[in-house]
Amino acid sequence: MNSPKVFESEYRFCLILWKYEPINSTKLARICKDELGWSRTTTFTVIRRLSDRGVVKNENATVTSLISKEDIQVAQMDEMMEKTFEGSLPAFIAAFARHQELTDDEMKEILRIIEK
Repeated sequence: MNSPKVFESEYRFCLILWKYEPINSTKLARICKDELGWSRTTTFTVIRRLSDRGVVKNENATVTSLISKEDIQVAQMDEMMEKTFEGSLPAFIAAFARHQELTDDEMKEILRIIEK
């Protein structure tokens, strides 16, 4: 399944939604004001836009996600891999490893994933 594009500010909104869903839209707007500094209008605009793109559902003033955090993360990673590394996983891993200090446990986990 191809996930719809979710922009950075929308992703921050989704992080809040995933944490509290299902949630009343008015309560969600209050949380977005506290955590993101958004006005009520901004929150409702983002809900509408994400709803139009099939990312969230707002039914009877209750907002729920239609796409999981993992699906959005995979879509964003695929886009970044294609745009930045021309779709090359080895190029991504090489760039990542050059600039990250990995613990032995992290290296073992990465090798386990690759071998799988």
